[in-house]
Amino acid sequence: MSSSGKIAGPVQALINEFTKLPTVGPKTAARLVFHLLNRPRHEAQALAEAILGVKDKVRFCSTCFSLTELDPCDICSDERRDTHCICVVAEAKDIYAIERSDAFNGRYHVLGGLISPMDGIGIEQLRVKELIARIGAECPSEIILATNPNAEGEATALYLSRLLHSLSVTVTRLAYGLPIGADLDYADEVTLAKAVEGRQRL
Repeated sequence: MSSSGKIAGPVQALINEFTKLPTVGPKTAARLVFHLLNRPRHEAQALAEAILGVKDKVRFCSTCFSLTELDPCDICSDERRDTHCICVVAEAKDIYAIERSDAFNGRYHVLGGLISPMDGIGIEQLRVKELIARIGAECPSEIILATNPNAEGEATALYLSRLLHSLSVTVTRLAYGLPIGADLDYADEVTLAKAVEGRQRL
């Protein structure tokens, strides 16, 4: 969509910003912008404040590296959670996906990505040292590797399983109830629950 006099400058500017979001193309961005234009000003204000609130108030939990407003996060500070099991995920959004399944009551560790040589991401860029330190300090009995069932997720899980086997901790992997090539945050609750329940030792 061109801004050469055919569309108001602020409208085009907002369309351009929306297209920077994942999976949002120019047509979807335009629909979102025109939807906002038809809504009351207070709704646009609320959206803008929510976006700024996320940027200003949300930080990484110093224990699990999930996103939180308070440190430690609600999960790490919840004494009802099982401290003997740590579920390792790539991103904070994966915690939200697993929590929706209501099948896991342990704690989490966010790696901050997956091994991806094409993107220049190696072990050094992930929070593996922090995971090793947590295992030493918290002495969990099980580590669940809950990385996505794609090439990067499998490579990361394989590396971690070999690394962790020397630490006297049981290492398991989510069962393949998850479709190969899919992302955790797109899986439904039942599929995730079955994957958690059917995890296998590596």
